[in-house]
Amino acid sequence: MDRKYSLAHLTVLGWTTPEMIYNAKLIGYDYVSIRNIFMGLKGELNYDLSGKNNLYKLTKRALIDTGMRINDVELAMIRDDRDVSSYESALEVAAELGATDVISSIWTSNENYYIEQFSKLCDIAAQYNLFVNLEFVTWANVNNLKGVKKVISTVNKNNAGYLIDTLHFYRSKVQLSELDEIPEKKFRIAHICDGPEEIPTDKEDLIFTGRDARLYVGEGVIDINAIIKKLPEDIILEIELPHIQRVKDYGYTEHAKRCLETARKYFASYGN
Repeated sequence: MDRKYSLAHLTVLGWTTPEMIYNAKLIGYDYVSIRNIFMGLKGELNYDLSGKNNLYKLTKRALIDTGMRINDVELAMIRDDRDVSSYESALEVAAELGATDVISSIWTSNENYYIEQFSKLCDIAAQYNLFVNLEFVTWANVNNLKGVKKVISTVNKNNAGYLIDTLHFYRSKVQLSELDEIPEKKFRIAHICDGPEEIPTDKEDLIFTGRDARLYVGEGVIDINAIIKKLPEDIILEIELPHIQRVKDYGYTEHAKRCLETARKYFASYGN
């Protein structure tokens, strides 16, 4: 099976967007996923491309030079302090650069508000032919597949679907059978990585692993193959695998290379 792999920006967050594109091409990825939606959070790196700034020009040149494609952009967070209309310029630029998808997640407990905001996000994205992939994050407010399913079914938008992250799938204790109830067309991207057996009960520990210490595919206990087998064969496998210590040990390039090599080896061992 000819699996297609995308490199998620969180894996190599110290790379600028053009740097990521050039290196992903050299390593052998098929796509990149960029973080061009700047939230203004503490310590966040700013890779905003709106306004056709110099970073936009360099990113566009990198795409032309390499023939690489941007699969998706992130992160269109649903938050109490941010209206999703503020993401429109980032989505417009993403579409201009060839992206087809945007990733979203929900970080407010106000259900009426997040339903309204997610619906609005889908409408904005539709103007640019972008598909919105809603991800559940173990320490977010919508933190399991049931929660995402309720949002998707409520808004009832053609360009809204599900993003499965194997770490969050395992840590939120989602059952494989839950995937059977969802149409295949609603799955376009899967974030893949592995993780240890222990599921932290403390939010800070959950965040640390999720942001700074994910494991290479096949290195932990998550049955990644079983999850991916439930999804469409042509789904984009996006490697989201930040690991601070390994980046210190190997550097970004070698880390990103090992991410891809271990994933390919893992799926090859299952014949796919």
